[in-house]
Amino acid sequence: MPQMIFVNLPVKDLEKSKTFWTRLGYSFSPQFTDENAACLVFSDTIFAMLHTGPHFKEFTRKDVADASATTEVIIALSAGSREKVDELADGALEAGGSPANETQDYGFMYLRSFQDPDDHIWEVTWMDPKAVEGQ
Repeated sequence: MPQMIFVNLPVKDLEKSKTFWTRLGYSFSPQFTDENAACLVFSDTIFAMLHTGPHFKEFTRKDVADASATTEVIIALSAGSREKVDELADGALEAGGSPANETQDYGFMYLRSFQDPDDHIWEVTWMDPKAVEGQ
């Protein structure tokens, strides 16, 4: 079985978060979605668990970061082309997200970032496959 990743994030309004990601073309696993959390599916091995604040707090003894005031993590998603980077980033802005950082274009690598409705920072990155092969 391949290793999987589940990123866990607190959200202020679970339905609003689900609507945002659905508008970007993503789906949720009904098996792991209820009134407290929703399992956002990026691929067969990559998921984000979006938890209501009280539910998220059950998993930690620490204070929960307020993403509107601090950055707790930057989550990067790969894209198959520069156009797909723009499509996802533009779609996020149209769906209610906000800009996070300036576009970065290094020729062999192109990235844009946005904040979701809960101010979590997401980065969308394309890298020329030839640049990756050179490593």
